[in-house]
Amino acid sequence: MLSNRINSLPASATLSMAAKARELKNQGIDIIGLSLGEPDFNTPEFIKDAAIQAVNDNYNSYSPVDGYADLKAAICEKFKRDNGLDYQPSQVVVSTGAKQSIANLCMVLLDPGDEVLLPAPYWVSYSAIATLAEAKSTIIPSSIDSDFKITPEQLEAAITPKTKLVMFNSPNNPSGTIYTEKEYRALGEVLKKYPDIYILSDEIYEHINYGTPHFSIAAIEALYDRTITVNGVAKAFAMTGWRIGYIGAPEWIAKACNKMQGQMTSGANCIAQRATIAAVSAPTTKIQYMVDEFNNRRSLILKLLGEIPGLKLNEPKGAFYVFPDVSSYFGKTINGKKIENANDFALFLLEEAHVATVTGEAFGNPDCIRISYAASEDEIKSAVERIKKALSQ
Repeated sequence: MLSNRINSLPASATLSMAAKARELKNQGIDIIGLSLGEPDFNTPEFIKDAAIQAVNDNYNSYSPVDGYADLKAAICEKFKRDNGLDYQPSQVVVSTGAKQSIANLCMVLLDPGDEVLLPAPYWVSYSAIATLAEAKSTIIPSSIDSDFKITPEQLEAAITPKTKLVMFNSPNNPSGTIYTEKEYRALGEVLKKYPDIYILSDEIYEHINYGTPHFSIAAIEALYDRTITVNGVAKAFAMTGWRIGYIGAPEWIAKACNKMQGQMTSGANCIAQRATIAAVSAPTTKIQYMVDEFNNRRSLILKLLGEIPGLKLNEPKGAFYVFPDVSSYFGKTINGKKIENANDFALFLLEEAHVATVTGEAFGNPDCIRISYAASEDEIKSAVERIKKALSQ
């Protein structure tokens, strides 16, 4: 008999959709996958060179649980350079991906019955990880009309005596929305009143940004001591499979995460850590070509989707997703298939248009679907043409 823990855990919607798409592909159906949040670029050469050097230098032993000292020093430099944040190496923990960083934090901070605030839309794993930590998730809704941002009034109204943690993600997955410094400071004014609430700031997409200056919540002096800044190299450096994430946090939290990780996975991959030193130490100009290409694709997909009646769009300011509101199709029957919700809509696109997307329900917004434009321009054009054709029925 399986545990209640695993039985209460939902499967990842993004991975489930990718699996369904693979299944159809294996049947010989031509599926265009726009469901995964994975850059379609190769890892930059200078990072691969650092990994090859590490192999040749015989990095093959267990690494320190919280990461190599020189990597942690490089991460501290990165925090200072890019975010204006002063962290010491004792405040940094390197993990097997930012997902593990978030899981570590929830496991060391949350007790059964604690409440976690999730401004929606939120990344699918936030609520699942909170559930694993036996905490309760409270969703703070937003819509395309508010550019998928919550207000300070909404934040205040959601806080209860049991609130322990709030999770922010900017640039946001799935919406591409970016909170400005002014907006974060306004939310910060609310949080200043509640000294027992901790803040997780997931900044994994910080460099995939189309003009809005990135701002870290930990830069608000009054919140620094209870903010955990999460980042990693997967998205901006096209290193998803290298599995390196990290946190900057109050030292007592970092120590607890180190202790937790020591019993779960120990230190992250030694070669990937050496490659990450090269990544985080490099000027961001070295990855600008990827950001520029994503920006071109963003313009393309917004233009093409804008030609489809019934899709409501906003302009994402970062990441590589669009999150259209598709609720105008709910209640309609297309080609004999009744569309009741975003789940039905995403499934319809997969089965009829052979395009894989993800339902917004998994991200806390049941009116939308997530479409990733981390794909070639040709794939984007073909995918949107297929969607247009399927919906025109």
